[in-house]
Amino acid sequence: MSGIERVPVPVDRRVPSGRTNAYVVDTVLVDPAARCARLDGVGGIEHVVATHTHPDHVGALARYAERNGATVWAYAPYADRFADATGVAPDRTYREGDSVGPLDVVATPGHAPDHVSFVSGDEYLVGDCCRAGGSTAIADEGDLRAYLTSLRRLYARDPGTLYPGHGDPIERPRERLAAVVAHRRERDRDVRAAVASGARTVPEIVEAVYDRDRGAFRSLAAATVRAHLDKLVVEGRVTREETPDGPRYRA
Repeated sequence: MSGIERVPVPVDRRVPSGRTNAYVVDTVLVDPAARCARLDGVGGIEHVVATHTHPDHVGALARYAERNGATVWAYAPYADRFADATGVAPDRTYREGDSVGPLDVVATPGHAPDHVSFVSGDEYLVGDCCRAGGSTAIADEGDLRAYLTSLRRLYARDPGTLYPGHGDPIERPRERLAAVVAHRRERDRDVRAAVASGARTVPEIVEAVYDRDRGAFRSLAAATVRAHLDKLVVEGRVTREETPDGPRYRA
């Protein structure tokens, strides 16, 4: 039986289902997004970590570190970013291949530059790498090429279960990871087709690519389109011209 406890925590942010999953694994608390009764009642926490430092994953990290007298860990290349996001200077840092309690660290950047996953046996806490349904936004600071590499690395490791930052556990990880990569390839084709058809700006490309109003998530759709455009520019598949009114793209 898994020793991983998932605690869906309500957060006051635009996230799927309005909740972020915190996890308790032995003596380690992962991604304490906000205060909740269940996390208040957990004892024996000795270490506090985060898969990445987006606000919906670290909102209560300082609280639970202090409450438990726990050691605060940060990803070494981004320790300053961690301190800025959480208001806590880390006690210790880790790199890929290190361990925090029973959890091993795997670097999985892309959604955010400081994103890592934590591994216990064949069970993976993957933060915002993927979720059971829907897609993961690539924020302005993200990198789609790194994200796809992270997905492929996870696939190659043949995990047994993925525990995402939002939603239910993923019991068929390779199938889901392959589907996410395929979706991104399809979105690449959509963006290239929009540019080839005459869409020149990010808003125009969003209108061409998405078949429904994104509502409150429209800014995330725009960020994801920009991530695809950045990738396509690096690959030489589209060109970008900087203008006083913002970048314009051509096939």
